[in-house]
Amino acid sequence: MFVVIVGAGKVGLNTARSLVHMGHEVIVVEQRRMRYNLLIDELEEKILLGDGTEIHVLERAGIARADMVVAVTGDDEDNIIIAQVAKLKFGVPKVVARVNNPFNQPTFDLLGVEATICATTALLNLIMHELPVHKFVHLLSLRKQNLELVELEVGDTSPFANTYVQDIDLPEGVLLAAIVRAGKALVARGSTEILPGDYVLCL
Repeated sequence: MFVVIVGAGKVGLNTARSLVHMGHEVIVVEQRRMRYNLLIDELEEKILLGDGTEIHVLERAGIARADMVVAVTGDDEDNIIIAQVAKLKFGVPKVVARVNNPFNQPTFDLLGVEATICATTALLNLIMHELPVHKFVHLLSLRKQNLELVELEVGDTSPFANTYVQDIDLPEGVLLAAIVRAGKALVARGSTEILPGDYVLCL
């Protein structure tokens, strides 16, 4: 697989290293000359100096034959442009983009950049999962498939407490997938009773 990575910061560099280690062909585009000079000895022909938002730079990187483009610059506007150019002009089959500011996620969604990663959102989800004050925790989004995985803590006064799965009237399109009890996951069957202290995972 040939992957064009735009942005040679820590994320881009470590992604490139990992992909090369797995046997993939990689080229990294970096516009900061100091960063480029720092990495040229390690990456050699695998790094290209230039602005990844410019079409001629992407063409020099070989985007026309890319199987995937990964836009991981520190600028969301640049990542959106790179993703759009890769998808719409060059028809790259797979495009992954970094979202630096979670407030920009709706823009990525609106423009059809489906595969995104936001470290801030991921970190906040982990923090919320560990804080006992939060009863409802968003764990995962698969925007392309229109799926979300959420976790609900069942308290003593919860309407789920001491109720069998088959007796719960869930909204249409919601599936009660699993129950976590004392650190162990149980498949949510109709005859499974939900107890106070359980964590319910819903799709």
